[in-house]
Amino acid sequence: MSQFDVYVNPNAAPRAAVPFVVDVQSGLIDALPTRLVMPLSRIGAGQASLPSNLCPPVTLGGEVLTLMPHLAAPISKRLLLAPSGAVHGAPRAQYRRGAGCRDLRHLMPALRRALG
Repeated sequence: MSQFDVYVNPNAAPRAAVPFVVDVQSGLIDALPTRLVMPLSRIGAGQASLPSNLCPPVTLGGEVLTLMPHLAAPISKRLLLAPSGAVHGAPRAQYRRGAGCRDLRHLMPALRRALG
């Protein structure tokens, strides 16, 4: 498992609306039994009401999806099967005191470019 790998949503119920998740967890904490993932959603794609700097539209396999970082959640590693792909060109996080939302702001455009 690597940061920025893309997986099929392991939860079958919402898979029609949220087909994929992106692993955003740092390799620094690989020992945990969970991974932090962000959904890639069909709902919200192209909606003007979503802030595009936080929920950027991305293209994956020719389909426009919306990255939903506000719905990020940890899930068990064993639920994530083989990656469907990876986000190439996404920045590696800068680990320093005071990091946080500022780093997330820089991550969103890079994820959009990499997936687009």
